[in-house]
Amino acid sequence: MNRKLQNNLFYASVGIAVFVCSLILLFLFGIIIWNGLPALSLDFLTNTSAEFGASGGIVYQIFGSILLIIFAALICLPIALGTAIYKSEYLKNDTVHKIINTLIYSLNGIPSVIFGIFGLIFFVNILNMGISWFVGSIILSMMILPTVTLSTYQSINSIPTVYRESSSALGLNKWQVIVQVLLPQGFSGAITGLLIGIARAIGETAPIMFIATAFSGVEFPSSFLEPVSTLPTHILALAQQATNPAALQNAWGASLVLVILVIIFSISALFIRLRHQTISKR
Repeated sequence: MNRKLQNNLFYASVGIAVFVCSLILLFLFGIIIWNGLPALSLDFLTNTSAEFGASGGIVYQIFGSILLIIFAALICLPIALGTAIYKSEYLKNDTVHKIINTLIYSLNGIPSVIFGIFGLIFFVNILNMGISWFVGSIILSMMILPTVTLSTYQSINSIPTVYRESSSALGLNKWQVIVQVLLPQGFSGAITGLLIGIARAIGETAPIMFIATAFSGVEFPSSFLEPVSTLPTHILALAQQATNPAALQNAWGASLVLVILVIIFSISALFIRLRHQTISKR
């Protein structure tokens, strides 16, 4: 009887926690939508900003944010795939395996501002690359690397052993098994982790504020070593003009666009994961 009561209390506590968290999330979304919708228009999405963002649109900010995460994904994905394959197929030493796992989880727990400081010291000051969107993409790829690596590893490691044994029995060598069997089966896990990581990275301000962005006066970059303007830094700049109603309105509008982008990436990751699970059950 006591065990049953404890189970019921546990399930009730979990249910209440989920309900409260969902309520807070819906409240935040509601506030952003309520305040951001009046600012949204075709002109707002396609025009350039003026007066330090207090007027005009956010086309450069949208472009800058998407540019950063696209190149971050391109840098991160092959490294994550290689690391996951090495951990799953080549690494047999348990001690080394535990050390690598510790390093990956530790990297995932580092505050984002530390990545920004590292980028400022190493890439900007030591390598003298200057403030550029490419450096920002490198730093963001380092931030999302643990998420993509772990998601890819779990996906590859969950492939039944019979797939490997059958492929080897058909005459495929180790590399052919990886390329023709494991990568196609585990790629959806990599893409899911990548989209989740991108959904996090696109909203980051601290890692890129010092190394990749300018708050005003930038357009579409013509080289790898030029700064861009992004939605998070644009919102930060507008928030500092909170006494200006026009700037505050644009801040809410930019926040809504940023939230929409995050939701798109998150839903895409969920869709790919569910689709992969459905295919796996067939």
